[in-house]
Amino acid sequence: MFSNRDLVTTGLKKIIVQSVGVHNHNSGPDFFNAKIEIDNLVWAGNVEIHVKSSDWYLHKHERDVNYDTVVLHVVWNDDVEIFDKNNHPLPTIEIASFISKDLLENYYRLFSKKLCWIPCEKLIDSVDSFVVDNWKVRLYFDRLEAKSKLIDTLLLRSNNNYESVLFTLLMKNFGLKLNGDSFLNLANSIDFSIIRKEQNDVLKLNALLFGQAGFLMDDVQEGYHQELKKEYAYLQHKFCLLPIANGQFQFFKIRPSNFPTIRIAQIAAVYHQNQGLFSKLMNFTRLEEFYGVFNVSINEFWQTHYTFHKTSPKKVKRITKRFVDLLLINTIIPLKFNYLKSLNANIDEEFLNFLKYIKAEKNAIVSKFSELKIKANNAFDSQALLELKNNYCAKKRCLHCAIGNSLLKRA
Repeated sequence: MFSNRDLVTTGLKKIIVQSVGVHNHNSGPDFFNAKIEIDNLVWAGNVEIHVKSSDWYLHKHERDVNYDTVVLHVVWNDDVEIFDKNNHPLPTIEIASFISKDLLENYYRLFSKKLCWIPCEKLIDSVDSFVVDNWKVRLYFDRLEAKSKLIDTLLLRSNNNYESVLFTLLMKNFGLKLNGDSFLNLANSIDFSIIRKEQNDVLKLNALLFGQAGFLMDDVQEGYHQELKKEYAYLQHKFCLLPIANGQFQFFKIRPSNFPTIRIAQIAAVYHQNQGLFSKLMNFTRLEEFYGVFNVSINEFWQTHYTFHKTSPKKVKRITKRFVDLLLINTIIPLKFNYLKSLNANIDEEFLNFLKYIKAEKNAIVSKFSELKIKANNAFDSQALLELKNNYCAKKRCLHCAIGNSLLKRA
């Protein structure tokens, strides 16, 4: 944030930074292979950064040969002179001299209130909307890139099988927050080739998923459960399957419509009623098409049950549009982003605008930003705000944030 015009060393020698070099995140000087012009002479070497010059001795750099090639010492406070191995004063810039008073006051104002939800909560609503809107685009694509890394890992494990990765990610997100890991374990316990072989037979597909999840281990005297149990015994022997540990799935503090039994029945119905699901989802361009593919009917047994053990008042259990929105945000759109990147296709405005037709998520972070007059009008906004809070505000990375920069540079 300091002004790099008219830089001089503490010895009043003119400095021009031709190249900052490479930021070193390991041991040794902070920047490698920089090019620094000092009084019209270009030096190639390393740069070390400290709060105080005396930190050089505190860190014992004078005894470390890795620091013999340092050509510039950058400090906030030059409290003691440092000498190089040839006993010459090490060229030093005291940064405090090049920071404006206004910027420094703004910085202290941002970080003075330690108990704030975010450092700029008293000021964020005054930032120009153009700055906020442009920053949201960067935030959203940063979030997509982070999700894309998980997808890359799954693609590597599956020999680049996008259908298999889609199944894994859908399973995880059908489990939502509390059961996400358990659903992921369930997905990983079955090779996707088995799902593909059995998806034409809805009974076998349900038996496969409920059996692997451990829900068919109990002795339940009910016709549908017994039917699934018998079918699973055959499939388990046929494919040499090993169920995941019983009792992994949570029912406590979960709405009945989100019970893992209902969600398993629903995803089984999705795969039974949709061959080549990945290709379908990648080619859809309208929100209604996505809603349509998840508008499935599950076995009538579940109209009067939420679990295998107890009957309940009759109710049709549908996958809601709100739930499909979550699948779009967390699974389908990130996967499509990764897929288009693999084809070197352009991520055009249409891709971005599609998100603006999806309703914003409802959670504590989005609600708090709304209180600060930063509203999420759609899923694009809510995803950007989640990225802002988790990877910038929570880590106090104001210097890396466009909103923070805007506030710091105010006169």
